[in-house]
Amino acid sequence: MEYVTLNNGIKMPVLGYGVYQVSNEECERCVLDAISVGYRSIDTAQAYGNEEAVGNAIKKCGVPREELFITTKVWISNGGYEKAKTSLRESLCKLQSEYIDLVLIHQPFNDYYGTYRAMEEAYKEGWIRAIGVSNFYPDRLVDLCNFVEVKPAVNQVETHVFQQQAQAHEYMVKYGVQHESWGPFAEGRNDFFTNPVLTKIGEKYNKSAAQTALRFLIQSGVVVIPKSTHKERMIQNIDVFDFVLSGEDMEAIQALDEKESLFFSHYDPAMVEMLTGLHQ
Repeated sequence: MEYVTLNNGIKMPVLGYGVYQVSNEECERCVLDAISVGYRSIDTAQAYGNEEAVGNAIKKCGVPREELFITTKVWISNGGYEKAKTSLRESLCKLQSEYIDLVLIHQPFNDYYGTYRAMEEAYKEGWIRAIGVSNFYPDRLVDLCNFVEVKPAVNQVETHVFQQQAQAHEYMVKYGVQHESWGPFAEGRNDFFTNPVLTKIGEKYNKSAAQTALRFLIQSGVVVIPKSTHKERMIQNIDVFDFVLSGEDMEAIQALDEKESLFFSHYDPAMVEMLTGLHQ
């Protein structure tokens, strides 16, 4: 496994396992499978409803806790200092751990400054090792970075070959924030897994389109958390450290960038209404 060093000196695996849309019933097995084939970073969230399953897997996996990197996220309905503070303790309890490696604000809505203050407090107390944000567009990220005590270590945003987030990446680099991708496979949209550019480049290295796409993001300085409930796919997804894409290959994949979301926009009022109405 390769690692990135966050802005506070903490090391984070460049590739982890995401459990979005994995049911609580299935999640424990999936996380145990992922850890057994070499994953050391697990990404969950309060809103996913499977923190307990991740906690059970952490307890049962047999890998020392200090070798694992666990991420969770505070949901919108837990926004604000007091609610966030309570929910962070609940997450810690569900994860059955003495600390959480990384906590992110899941969406830039509700009183996220209050939420961030609660996270800063936990960080200073030592039971959260790094704090950051998710789904913060460059304007929100710049605002936050300029008015908090502890700079966010990570910003997890939709990032895949069709939405490469070049401008957002520039601002993350400028402010020392690690770029992390959710949806590295675009959830299969745009015929992702049969894309001719990814497939043709992958053939040169005896790799799949999915492996080629993950390698592209890693070489672009982006942390990835692919999800699969199938063990053989988990093995494929982590098998991306034995080849390096050429400059020509990187340019060909960069040309796939459509520069817009395949999922949602925070600038769409109807989407904001939907997200802020969801309670975890």
